[in-house]
Amino acid sequence: MTATNLHPSALAAAHTGTNALRDIKPPVEIPSGWAWVLWGLLVLAIAALAFWAWRYWRKRRALARIIPAVPPHLRAKQKLREALALLGQPREFCILVSDTIRGYLEERFDFRAPERTTEEFLHELRGTPLLTPDQKDSLGEFLQRCDLVKFAKYEPSPPELEGLHASALRLVEETEPVMATLEAVKSGAPA
Repeated sequence: MTATNLHPSALAAAHTGTNALRDIKPPVEIPSGWAWVLWGLLVLAIAALAFWAWRYWRKRRALARIIPAVPPHLRAKQKLREALALLGQPREFCILVSDTIRGYLEERFDFRAPERTTEEFLHELRGTPLLTPDQKDSLGEFLQRCDLVKFAKYEPSPPELEGLHASALRLVEETEPVMATLEAVKSGAPA
């Protein structure tokens, strides 16, 4: 073998004149497949824990923001109580009372009351079985009396305004859900 055909490291050993033997390199450790599986499971467990913590945090935040809805009949009764302060101002009183009743009927029975004129609303009301004929007549009279004050500048006396208020309150009480009345009686709260 000539010196030109030798590997450079063999040439270097040949020049030094020694034929030094090198020690065997230790085996290279090849990770087993189980190590990768364990690392993957650990990463998945941490991701699952982080996801659970995130959902728990979101749920807690959402629960903190939930405000129980006030039923339409209770909201209507509250507005009707507030309307009593306006007895000295007939037009404002009638606007608040009629808007309260229209809003209550829309929420309670899914009528489109606020967007319609009184005549349109009463015409739609005649075709529905949700109110009794007496309630429909009472409501029609109530809305027409309110319209007289709102649009014809009629000035009713305080007893007439109190009668309008009583009529509105009676309609709400007659049409409120039965379960709400039973729950109020059980809790001792006024209906």
